[in-house]
Amino acid sequence: MQFQFSTEYFQYLANEYLVPFGIRVVIALAVFIIGKMLVNVIVNTVDKISEGRIDESLRKFLSSVLRGLLMAVVIIAALERLGIQTTAAVAILGAAGLAVGFALQGSLGNFASGVMIIVFRPYKIGDLVKLAGEVGVVEQIEVFNTVVVTPDNRTIIIPNGQVAGGTIENLSAKGELRIDLVFGIGYGDDIRKAKEIMEKIVGEDDRVLKERGVQIAVSELGDSSVNFVCRPWSTVADYWDVRFDITERVKLAFDENGISIPFPQQDVYMHNVA
Repeated sequence: MQFQFSTEYFQYLANEYLVPFGIRVVIALAVFIIGKMLVNVIVNTVDKISEGRIDESLRKFLSSVLRGLLMAVVIIAALERLGIQTTAAVAILGAAGLAVGFALQGSLGNFASGVMIIVFRPYKIGDLVKLAGEVGVVEQIEVFNTVVVTPDNRTIIIPNGQVAGGTIENLSAKGELRIDLVFGIGYGDDIRKAKEIMEKIVGEDDRVLKERGVQIAVSELGDSSVNFVCRPWSTVADYWDVRFDITERVKLAFDENGISIPFPQQDVYMHNVA
């Protein structure tokens, strides 16, 4: 059988199918282009409004999420203009989103914790902190992780979920730290002399914060020694240098003055926030 296509038939096809479909395509393209322009305007406006008010990492992440959600709405609207049923597609996307959400529970938890850290700022970049059992300086606060550099220059990436779920110890919060030292002398040594030596060494150190006061006192009569606590204050930046210098100078001064440090000797390191 041979088909013959007349001009009237082509006109019929064009009027019934091609022209309406072409119009839908044009409308769909217009919806997509205009919608994309509106999305850019909305995202850029929100981004400018939030600039300087929230953390940059969080701002960029939220901008990306907002752009993705708005573009999904634009695409669905454009598909509807083409006559495509989007109900099933929306249901599939919802189910996929739910599945992804379950798969990324840990990451979402870290994200939520990161948002809380960025908003409430229990610490900031440059602070000396103790997080998840690690002591170091905060190098970067990201949405999912906090990056800490330890005193021995190790870079540690701690998930924000662990940070928010544990104890946050900010050693820089007050700007000053108390240095807790313990020195033991023999029972036959002169207690007053030992105390004078420690007071002199601490008093001569310009890095010690004199206005905070210094506690030097007998704290314990141990099994083999009389133990003194020596508690000067310093800035966070000077903490380790002051601690090491005072320990060394006290030992040398004890040796020069015939004050013994019996065995076993005790040296307890404590980190206390002012």
